[in-house]
Amino acid sequence: MARLGNAETALALLRTMLDVFPGRIAAVSSFGAESAVVLHMLAGIDAAVPVIFLDTGKLFPETLAYRDTLIAGLGLTNVRSARPDPARLAVTDPDGALWQQDPDRCCWDRKVEPLEAVLTGFAAWITGRKRYQGASRRTLEMVEAGPDARIKLNPLARWSEAEVERYLVQHDLPLHPLRARGYRSIGCSTCTRPVLPGEEARAGRWSGSGKTECGIHRNLTASQDWARSA
Repeated sequence: MARLGNAETALALLRTMLDVFPGRIAAVSSFGAESAVVLHMLAGIDAAVPVIFLDTGKLFPETLAYRDTLIAGLGLTNVRSARPDPARLAVTDPDGALWQQDPDRCCWDRKVEPLEAVLTGFAAWITGRKRYQGASRRTLEMVEAGPDARIKLNPLARWSEAEVERYLVQHDLPLHPLRARGYRSIGCSTCTRPVLPGEEARAGRWSGSGKTECGIHRNLTASQDWARSA
């Protein structure tokens, strides 16, 4: 695999892991700015692989429309939505403004906990993270062992942004509509802004807060009292 190009390496890794974990592996997708790459690869191997979509209740309408476009265009047959618990939100975020007061707790309730519930029974999961996205991702490996004992696959870890763009063009994949407005990384509408010239790809996420990750890729329970008691 080391002599292959990044696209061939990513495909080989996905095929291998789907064979190693039959029925016990899922992809987690935001249906964001670059999500079409991994989803296109998976659809070409097995369109019935579970794809988990984190529907936080705070997403852009354009993201929901793009999700539907990719599902139909790629023929994905097993997309599952992970949604926050309404009873929990009624207690922790009754006015929908928790993102302003405590963004880590908001991400926990709307992303981390719902994903953990949906991943129950899976031994491995696939992400679309890349090293060029900066911050804690600069040393990202293609295969990781998570604190939850699940294997995490990052098939695009070593890709450059140019390679991602080239793949999208080569395969004539539809683009997220917000890309045309300067969004290079797309999360919740409340916590995402367009990226300015010269900024890193994820600079528009939680801008000005010092926060760089939602929490699904790190163990929040080790550092948050409210998470330990949740």
